[in-house]
Amino acid sequence: MSEHLASFQGPRGTVRLTMPLDYRAAIANWTELRKAMARSLPEAFTRDEWAYLIAFLDADNLATPFRTTFGDPVSESAAAPGPLYRPRGGVAIWLPNNVSLLGPLVLVLLSLTGQPLRLKLGSSGSDLAGAFLRFARERLPPGSLRDWLESHVTAEQFDRDDPRQSEWTQWARVRIVFGSDAAAAAIHALPHPQTSVGISFVDRQSEAWVEPGALDEAVLRDLLKVFAIYGQAGCTSPRRVVVIDGTPDEAADLKDRLADLWPSVIRQRPAMHQASENLMADQWARSLGWDTVVVAEHAAVLATGSFELPGFEALLGLRILAASREEACLRLPANIQTIGHALVDPGDPSWMRLLAASAVCRFVPIARMHHFSSTWDGQDYWAQCFEVMEVSR
Repeated sequence: MSEHLASFQGPRGTVRLTMPLDYRAAIANWTELRKAMARSLPEAFTRDEWAYLIAFLDADNLATPFRTTFGDPVSESAAAPGPLYRPRGGVAIWLPNNVSLLGPLVLVLLSLTGQPLRLKLGSSGSDLAGAFLRFARERLPPGSLRDWLESHVTAEQFDRDDPRQSEWTQWARVRIVFGSDAAAAAIHALPHPQTSVGISFVDRQSEAWVEPGALDEAVLRDLLKVFAIYGQAGCTSPRRVVVIDGTPDEAADLKDRLADLWPSVIRQRPAMHQASENLMADQWARSLGWDTVVVAEHAAVLATGSFELPGFEALLGLRILAASREEACLRLPANIQTIGHALVDPGDPSWMRLLAASAVCRFVPIARMHHFSSTWDGQDYWAQCFEVMEVSR
């Protein structure tokens, strides 16, 4: 039963939201948790992952979905009522194997919708969602959010043939699937309520677009950080870097600058098998015609060449190419998601005219390539967790 009613003022007039949680108290609780997080580091997390989570729990960041979906919060008034938003019901989420930090981020944002959550962990990924859920249950103060997480949120791991797959699709009013095209199609094909919503986030890839005049050391450091955390495995990691309106010599110069900077930015030493893979990838790339450099301790392979050269596989292999704006757009993969940019004037309207005809979902500064929000792959999945009742008088 919905116990809390909040009002917002937005483009649709006075919008009202009814839900079983007081969203303002929940945001305050998540934000307060950062104090406990700053004093400890659970074994399941790296320092970078934990630091990102702490920053993510900023009150303004957590309030953003409410502002963008409903408007600015206002006190209850006698103004003519607009639409009433209410939670659809249970939300089931299938998480991927390759981006484990996604689990805690989804858990936090969707907990603010005040709906029961079931998170299916990747079959071979790290259980960061479960680890963070346990931490929050232990460290949050007694009250509505902690009680809600204990009674309405679960994180489980099972394989594709488990009967829980079908049980979850029949239970959920919203199904959110991160994974391959085939996995998403199979889950949505299972029996489910006719009025439920199915949302798919499937195979995607991203690029970094840079202009030579914008490549200061801070940008290069950001580029190395966003690439190294997931390599070629993450949908928001740059699969390649395109030097916009640059020359092959400028692409080669960027490759060398990144290689020189790597040891001071990426401190973690590669595992032996990763180093061996990179050495083999370097030989493979050179045989295909790429000009390569292996960074310190064989931690990654950076390569320059042309779009016509065959690709080479390496988790930490990054191709750097030069192209005009128009060619960069023409060369975009069909499943493009994010373009991380370092441009002299990213606000130039010509960029929007150029990208409007593309399939690009996100055009953000390189440092924000991995930033997760309530809108993803062009879908406002957070808002779709609510249904709208038209109200007039």
